[in-house]
Amino acid sequence: MPLDIKKIVEENTGANNALYADHVNPRFAKALKIIGFDKNYVTASGAYMWDSKGRKYLDMLAGYGAFNMGRNHPDIRQVMKDFMDADFCSLVQMETPILCGLVAQQLKQRCGYGLDKVYFCSTGAEGNETAIKFVRRATGRDKLVFASSAFHGLTSGALALNGGEVFREKFGELLGTDKVPFGDLDALEEVLAKRDVAAFFVEPIQGKGVNIPPDGYLAGAGRLCRKYGTLFVVDEVQTGIGRTGKFLAIQHEDGVEPDLVILSKSLSGGYVPVCAVLMKDSVFNKVFSSLDRAVVHSSTFGKSNFAMAAALAAMNVLDEEDLCSNATAMGDLLGERLSALVPKYEFMKDVRWRGLMLAVEFGKPKSLKLRTAWATVNGLNEDLFCQAVTIPLLQDHAILTQVAGNRMTTIKLIPPLTINEADVDWFVSGFDQVMADLHKFPGPAWESLTRIAKNALTRPDEKAKATA
Repeated sequence: MPLDIKKIVEENTGANNALYADHVNPRFAKALKIIGFDKNYVTASGAYMWDSKGRKYLDMLAGYGAFNMGRNHPDIRQVMKDFMDADFCSLVQMETPILCGLVAQQLKQRCGYGLDKVYFCSTGAEGNETAIKFVRRATGRDKLVFASSAFHGLTSGALALNGGEVFREKFGELLGTDKVPFGDLDALEEVLAKRDVAAFFVEPIQGKGVNIPPDGYLAGAGRLCRKYGTLFVVDEVQTGIGRTGKFLAIQHEDGVEPDLVILSKSLSGGYVPVCAVLMKDSVFNKVFSSLDRAVVHSSTFGKSNFAMAAALAAMNVLDEEDLCSNATAMGDLLGERLSALVPKYEFMKDVRWRGLMLAVEFGKPKSLKLRTAWATVNGLNEDLFCQAVTIPLLQDHAILTQVAGNRMTTIKLIPPLTINEADVDWFVSGFDQVMADLHKFPGPAWESLTRIAKNALTRPDEKAKATA
């Protein structure tokens, strides 16, 4: 008798936070509770989610960009069902899976750049780990270079390419790397000129902060890499698969010549973990250099036909629904409407976007009263101001968003590429109201924020005394 998963979920509805706190990560569960993000989402479709009380939410986070095609897309789901109903064979390992070849063929056509081979694995972090190994083998060099504020994953190799100290600290010695300012070609050349760098890893738009490089930066970085014998690795884990209005974000700029490109997240429409590392033959042939080294690097689930079926279905949806064009149209509409609010609100500093990858950055206001509020909040916690935006967006307007990074006064919007004008209205209306409330100091919004800060900063022993 098969397991009744629906019944199990129904019987445990409402226990999700307690179960998670008891058996998975109590610190994370507590953090969500403090900021009021401890919801119990039960169903989802497209850009929307519903909690156990029936409240509908607008998802402006999309699983960190895993659901470009929207949640539970029916076409992709049907392909998954058809695949399982066919009793298709998968993960034989000693085989050459047909769907892997078809996905690789399609990715090469969509990406271009003379990328000849595709290696499949499971996650973006694993894709970066793969690239680290491959570039070191291909060049005979060990050192890696990355850009400030970069995020390429949290596994030990990828962690050495992470620009956030909060992620790196206390995990011991990492791989040898150099960090250069994002967007600064002179600084990059200074490091590459030593001719000891295997590769420069870069996101075409940085996920942490949604930092968009100056025009010509990516093409220039590629030229410098070629000049000094360094490989150019482009991490499109979050920016790829239509997120910025093109299949790859680097396709917005002429003259870019990557040696490796990493794709993941929405490659399967969010259904199955999958990652593809595209590379030139000059890299591939150094790694898989002979018959006895044909499997010198591999991943158990990398050749999963289940994941490949999802990838084919996801790319079909991307085309049939013209989601790249919608990403451009809705991104521009949302970006322009948010930009129009900048003169209205002192806290708003900048709005930047490319397609449906957007950032709203906040900064110190001009008026004395609001500057006092800004200083007070940032004095309590550098990450706190953005919570003054994300918390009421969720609690009062049913909109899920995220802070763009640690110690950043920026929120990030990466919704499914399926959003429409009504969704843009929903977000802008809610955001406008949140901003209006924050410009009333003192006021309820600031009182709530202060309580959250004090709760988060109270040590366990102090809390025990307070409740004794």
